[in-house]
Amino acid sequence: MQTLSTEALYAYFKRHPQVVTDSRRIVAGCIFLALKGENFDGNRFAAQALRDGASYAIVDDAQVVAGEKYLLVEDGLASLQALAHYHRKQFDIPVIAITGSNGKTTTKELVSSVLGSHYRTHFTRGNLNNHIGVPLTLLSLSKHTEVAVIEMGANHQGEIKVLCNIAAPTHGLITNIGKAHLEGFGGVEGVKKGKGELYDYLKANKSVIFINQDEAFLPELLGSYSKRIPYFISESPSPDHYGYETVYLEANPYLKVAFLGTTGTLETLQTQLIGKYNFNNIMTAIALGRYFKVPTEKMKKAIADYHPTNNRSQRVEKGSNVYILDAYNANPTSMRHALANLGAQQATTKIAILGDMLELGIYSEVEHRLMIDYCLSLKIDRIILVGKIFSNLEGFPTTEKFADVASLNAWYAQQVIQNSLILIKGSRGIALEQLVLT
Repeated sequence: MQTLSTEALYAYFKRHPQVVTDSRRIVAGCIFLALKGENFDGNRFAAQALRDGASYAIVDDAQVVAGEKYLLVEDGLASLQALAHYHRKQFDIPVIAITGSNGKTTTKELVSSVLGSHYRTHFTRGNLNNHIGVPLTLLSLSKHTEVAVIEMGANHQGEIKVLCNIAAPTHGLITNIGKAHLEGFGGVEGVKKGKGELYDYLKANKSVIFINQDEAFLPELLGSYSKRIPYFISESPSPDHYGYETVYLEANPYLKVAFLGTTGTLETLQTQLIGKYNFNNIMTAIALGRYFKVPTEKMKKAIADYHPTNNRSQRVEKGSNVYILDAYNANPTSMRHALANLGAQQATTKIAILGDMLELGIYSEVEHRLMIDYCLSLKIDRIILVGKIFSNLEGFPTTEKFADVASLNAWYAQQVIQNSLILIKGSRGIALEQLVLT
């Protein structure tokens, strides 16, 4: 049986413009696309997907083909990516790519909120930012879309290059370069090279790059490239740099900033984001809003109304305690920022509950030791460590240690903790949010 080309698949997609890769989430009229992994083979679920309402099933195993509703391709993943790229090329709109070690999801949400206040904006939902999520995001572009914001995640070199070749961004930015996924990237230099693949693509295609001039490594990575839009923190914004300077006012506990509005006056903006570490995310959204000519009032409302969710810098009140729930993920850079913010806050009692930072490879022990040392240097009353890495470290008698969140919960339920500000920060695999949500 002959396999179908991307052009032939696109003809089916135009009639049924919804692609689903999870057979448990079939909706009537969709196209099911079978993917394979180490522990699963989507081809085995093609027949059930059709019975559940899918119009067609794209498969890469000829043995499962049992009728005209099966569309055979050479490779399911390659076909998904090629189909997404083909669909994206039907649009002559700004496609903004966002990557970085920290803050890319919050930045994506803020940029999308700002641009969405003035344009019909399509953006990455949740964390669909990898070699499967980006194609699915692109395939959801509709004929009404005026601008797209695509988040790109990676934990190895070469992945951002692949995502750029699929999404073909016209604009882009790197939030920062930090100590994230060191195991996969092979150290900070590997992170710079991996994230820098976005700059490489944009420069090769003479596209616009937004750059935070205050971020370490970024000016060096960009070099002398001319199609840049720089933005930076300032204490006295000048109309000469209209729209690309932002003033940090305070973060006690929520961030307040200021920037020049359309009339040249200094506009004050109160946000619902905790911590100075979120300032760069806001500054980026303001810079893109100004570049794309979003009216000042729309931009202010979009940022002021944005409320963090999904365990990212959430402020949760329980009884007399206030929790800063930032347990979606963690690496040495983001954890250090969160601890600095906790140390700077005013509170009767300050507690840090820290979970292991995963995917650090050979750097793991030294980075965890450095983090405890840093935490001990701050004005934090109690330090509670959770996870196999933290709990196995010796030499820190003033800390309390637990192997997992279950043992933490059992202990925590017996404690009397009141009038405290409590930071909860750890990698996704530690699931520290269970302490607050259970």
